[in-house]
Order: sequence, then structure tokens, then C-alpha cells
Amino acid sequence: MDLTREFVKAKRPCADGFRWFIRNHERGGDYQPLLDALVRDGRVNDACWLLDQFGPTDAVLTVDSIEADAIVFAGTLDVRGSIDVDSIVRAGRSIRTGGGVRAGTSIIAGEDIRAGGAIRCSGSLDAGGDVKVDCGIELEGPLRCGGNLRAEWDLVCRGALHVGGAAAIGQDLVTEATVQCSKGLRVCGSITGMDNIHVGNGIECGEAILCHGHLEAGWGIRAGKSISAAGAIKAGESLLAEDDIRAGEGYGIYAGLIVQFDAWEASAQVRARSRPERLVSGWWVDT
Repeated sequence: MDLTREFVKAKRPCADGFRWFIRNHERGGDYQPLLDALVRDGRVNDACWLLDQFGPTDAVLTVDSIEADAIVFAGTLDVRGSIDVDSIVRAGRSIRTGGGVRAGTSIIAGEDIRAGGAIRCSGSLDAGGDVKVDCGIELEGPLRCGGNLRAEWDLVCRGALHVGGAAAIGQDLVTEATVQCSKGLRVCGSITGMDNIHVGNGIECGEAILCHGHLEAGWGIRAGKSISAAGAIKAGESLLAEDDIRAGEGYGIYAGLIVQFDAWEASAQVRARSRPERLVSGWWVDT
């Protein structure tokens, strides 16, 4: 793709960025070499703006590893080893690595992210498609995944967590902001959320669930240990824990919210070590 002066100007770039373009590429230039030149000159934000305007390509960059201040590629990054950058890793389509990914400010893919090692970032992660990581994920900022999310080890996210599909975590899930998962959430270890947790389908947790806000699932909630929240606990179907179920002071516990009353005994069960206080709805099973 050849970006001419008139073509770029029609997108209304900032004055400083357009002056840079005129000085360095007066006769225009190919799309990816122009992105590379912007990054080399420290104009990473301008490179990201250009990618936003002209969109992804089908190009694939296949390399052994990437170590750089930043990388902005319009197509797919296919890296046999690891990616290690000081600021941003951005691909117009997918990011695929045999090793891990470390970035200083953000990791962005228009489509999927697939990493054979751990992902660590001092900022955010944003993927338009699925995210699949063979190790863990640790972020200082938010995580947005447009598709399904899978991490074989821990997921630690100090910003908001938004998953457009289902999420599966092999060990613990720790978040410091809101959790929004459109489908199911399965965590083999424990769940610790410092804000509200809202899951469109069901929640399955191998150990304890601790939520410092409201806890809500469109289907059922099951935990291998306790379920506790600082706010209300709401489940569309059953609510099951091996230990206690506790809502916050002044808040209720609700099960069977999408189940007809006549079907509560089968599909809106509440089971725990002892009957929860302020159980507003659901079929208590006295074990």
C-alpha cells in the first residue's frame, strides 16, 4: 500500500505528524516501511494512529525473536522465541510467539494473541480475538479480550478484566478492578476480586471465591471451598460451596433467579457447610 501525501492528509493527521511526513516522505511511501520509520524516530503514537486509520494487512513477519524499544506491525507477528520491548507491542492482526511477551506500556493485537511463555506488561493488554497463554499473565493495567481467554497458570490483572467469550485459568485469578465475562468463568485455583464480578454464564472455582464487591453469575456458581462477597451474591441457577457462603453486611444471597419456582429443588439448589445468613431465594439443601 502506497500512502501518498494527499491520502494521508485526507485522514486529518495532527500538524506535527504531517510535517514529519512531508520532511521524510514527501513523495509518499509504503505502509509498513512508514510505520517502521515512525517507530525508529520515536513517534510510536503516530504509528499507532496510522494503523488505526488504514487498518491491518495480511503480511506476516516471521523472526526468531524481537528486542526493541517498540514494534508496530500492520499484519501478524510470528515469533519463534520471545518478544521483549520497552514500550508497545502492536499488531494489526495476530501475535504468535513460542516464548513469552514482555512490554512496558501495552500489548495490542487486532485479532488473536498466542504465547508459549508468560505475558508480562506494565500497562494493558488488548486483543480483538482469543488470548491463549501456556504460562501466566501479569498486567499492571486492564485486559480486554474480544474472544475466549485461556491461561495455564495464574492471571493477575490490576486493571479491569473484560472477556467477550469464556475464560479458563489454570491456577489463581487475582483482579483489582471489575471483572466482566460474557460467557463462563472456570478457575482451577482461587478467585480474588477487589471489585464487582459479573459472569454471563456460570462460575466454576476449584478453591475459594473472595469478591470485594457484588458477585453475580447468569447461571450457577460452584466453589471447592467458600464463596464470600462484600456485596450481594446472585446466581441464576444453583449456588454450591464446600465451606460457607457469605454475603456482605446488609446484602442478600439469591439463587434460582432464572429458574421457575417449581424447578428450584433441582436447578436452584443452595448447598454449603451451614445455611447462609440472609438467603433470600433458592432451595436450601440441608446436608
